[in-house]
Amino acid sequence: MSVRTRPPFRADHVGSLLRPQRLLRAREEQAKGTVTDEQLRAVEDEAVREVVRMQEETGLRAATDGEFRRASWHMDFIYRLGGVRPTDEKLAVHFYNEGGELDFSSAALRVHDRISLRETIFADAFRFLRDSVTTAVPKLTIPSPSMVHYRGGRAAIDPDVYPGLGPFWDDLSAAYAEELRRLADLGCTYLQFDDTSLAYLNDPRQRELVAGQGGDPEHQHERYIRQINAALAGRPDGMTVTTHMCRGNFRSSWAAEGGYDFVAEALFTQLEVDGFFLEYDDDRSGGFEPLRFVPPGKTVVLGLVTTKRGTLEDKDALKRRIEEASRYVDIDQLCLSPQCGFSSTSEGNALTYEEQAAKLRLIVETAEEVWGGI
Repeated sequence: MSVRTRPPFRADHVGSLLRPQRLLRAREEQAKGTVTDEQLRAVEDEAVREVVRMQEETGLRAATDGEFRRASWHMDFIYRLGGVRPTDEKLAVHFYNEGGELDFSSAALRVHDRISLRETIFADAFRFLRDSVTTAVPKLTIPSPSMVHYRGGRAAIDPDVYPGLGPFWDDLSAAYAEELRRLADLGCTYLQFDDTSLAYLNDPRQRELVAGQGGDPEHQHERYIRQINAALAGRPDGMTVTTHMCRGNFRSSWAAEGGYDFVAEALFTQLEVDGFFLEYDDDRSGGFEPLRFVPPGKTVVLGLVTTKRGTLEDKDALKRRIEEASRYVDIDQLCLSPQCGFSSTSEGNALTYEEQAAKLRLIVETAEEVWGGI
């Protein structure tokens, strides 16, 4: 099997990592006004340097900043798009976990003006990451264009600004295309679109919610694929773009269930990304059969190692799962990763820093034994 010279790598990870307690305390104090913005930035800088070293020491070939400068994986980006603002309304999401259920609410969004890119979003964060890594490829994660729509549907878009949705989609994809161009100018060669919508739409309950918003639950994933492709149409040379699709990740809980069957054919044959990070850590993610649609040249990163529990997976069991997946897509197109981030929001999942590092080391060791390298 060939050694991968470009990402995604045989051993990879999704992006977010557990925030250290001192960073969480500093952010709380900054909100109270007892820590300045500059003091918080210094704590963030130190924490990012440490977590980059941790990733490099585990043997990973790509490193993120753990999303340490964000409160959540997506809204920190979306609110910085021109034409989008938070509202006083609350967006409620119902989550499930092994112990029961819980609800999460965040500020909703409103598209109040034409979508635009006013600044290179996360430019400073990427520059710092770029200059902090020594052996790894700096990887940046941002929410997919789909998430700007999925969070509220048509009702979140001012009809006076966009009487029809065609110009909305055009402006959104253009803003993302410009963001990619600017990130490439900063030296970004590994970018990931995080997209829960394409996984959520496999769940009949989620499709019911889409219908309730006046959307088209049977074809909405196809619209999202077209818009992501439009954003990627002018992708800079040398930039690898992947997408990560999960069914929700908040305090070790999830929001949706079901295999990738509903979206698989359109997703794998039409979406113009280089690789797919897929959640496959338990039965609620379905089987590997949808991977039969993955064409040659595309990479699938199997998220077999859960971030929702600290218990370490059995290496032989991981190898058997990789072998099972290889019945549907060539093993040379496969890689290994956690099923999601460890801390999609600042609260993080229910495991320790040491357990997180052990899982990353397990992924590297398993990849080396399966593929002969990472």
